[in-house]
Amino acid sequence: MSRRQLQRGTAMRGAVTASGIEPLDLTTVSDEDCPILHIDMDAFFAGVEELKHPWARGRPVIVGGTGGRGVVASANYAARRFGVHSAMPMSRALRACPDAVVFPPDGASYRRVSAAVMDILRSVTPEVEPLSLDEAFLDVSGARRRLGSPVRVATLIRERIRTEQRLTCSVGVASTKFVAKLASTHCKPDGLLFVPARHVRAFLHPLPLGALWGVGDKTEQTLARLGLRTIGDVAATPPETLRRELGVALGDRLAALSQGRDERRVVTDAPDKSIGAEETFAEDVADAGRIGRELLRLSEKVARRLRATGQVGRTVVVKLRRDDFTTITRSRTLPDYTDVGREISATARSLYAAAGLDGARLRLVGVRVEGLRAAAGVHRQLALDEPESGWRDAERVMDLVARRFGPAALRPAVLAERDEDDV
Repeated sequence: MSRRQLQRGTAMRGAVTASGIEPLDLTTVSDEDCPILHIDMDAFFAGVEELKHPWARGRPVIVGGTGGRGVVASANYAARRFGVHSAMPMSRALRACPDAVVFPPDGASYRRVSAAVMDILRSVTPEVEPLSLDEAFLDVSGARRRLGSPVRVATLIRERIRTEQRLTCSVGVASTKFVAKLASTHCKPDGLLFVPARHVRAFLHPLPLGALWGVGDKTEQTLARLGLRTIGDVAATPPETLRRELGVALGDRLAALSQGRDERRVVTDAPDKSIGAEETFAEDVADAGRIGRELLRLSEKVARRLRATGQVGRTVVVKLRRDDFTTITRSRTLPDYTDVGREISATARSLYAAAGLDGARLRLVGVRVEGLRAAAGVHRQLALDEPESGWRDAERVMDLVARRFGPAALRPAVLAERDEDDV
């Protein structure tokens, strides 16, 4: 859970209690019109580490990088009581909780357990939309005859995950994805919250603005200038006012969400919206040459992931975070789809050069490709300077070498030079 989600969750607990919504008697309130479930594993990475290291149970556990610029990837609830949260610098987390047990991230273990959890969900219904390794939406409309009501299905899922994986999850049950996700956040850890369709506004309206999807710091400041503090305040604001202040798309979306309306359906096997990679430097870097080399390395990594998943993209995005944590993003849409590291790198470095940050100290850089499509459905035209076989074919050979001998076996010479400089 991110810091902002944690803050939202804390605010929601107070707001919902104040609204008077209590556990409901299902003999008097039907859940038949609430087929959407949001499953969210509790402190997932930390929970997996506790399974691997039983001696750590009952102690504060933090998962994250241990270097000078390491950040928290996950923290169990014992550590969270000390104020530790994801994305917090590890140095600060350890000052807040010096007795914590720290484990480096183990992606292979997390993916393996995640796959087992997703298998449990898909055994309930094929209508599963994974959002990440540790959360997913389900539409259980088709499971009612076999397994019972949505709340009963949610109870069965929680029991199976606890029994089969020895982990806990929190589940929100509602009529829409938006409300189901808020409900799961509200009942963490190890809880189940059902929000009946007729109680949606009573549930939503006391909540703070930050609980609305699409409301970041800047949007929240804009709404606060209008005197709006809660979702109920947004719901009471004329849509025309929201459109004028926020733009048509965002204004209409927030007006709908504030009334509990969310037309999005559960999408199974949703394609990636983007593929990216980023790197936090051990020390702030101002040298443009070193930053350019890092952008090249990240571009090569993104290109390999694109080719591995059979996808191509058109929009290249760079993320540049300064030493004061100010984050700048720049993007460019290419004439053709690509999965070629050479093209992605050239665009990324051009975007960096145009950002006006020459000499600025950067803490983090990232490269992302958006606008993805299946590579098989896209025809590519060779560029004028490409060899007849194409740069893509050359990079596919590099993929084969990397899979057999490791990513450092064959790479652009400038990256090898960088390693020599760093020795």
